[in-house]
Amino acid sequence: MYKILAKINKLILPSFTKQQLDLAKAKKWQMAIIGWRYFVTTRALKK
Repeated sequence: MYKILAKINKLILPSFTKQQLDLAKAKKWQMAIIGWRYFVTTRALKK
């Protein structure tokens, strides 16, 4: 299930690393997206 979510995240959500976003200057909604992508990616890699 998490692997499917990770693929959807990759297609839909923006990649802040490509935009060279500074985490110290990130807005709350950007941090929420980063946290969500981290959560899904770590779960997808565990299996």
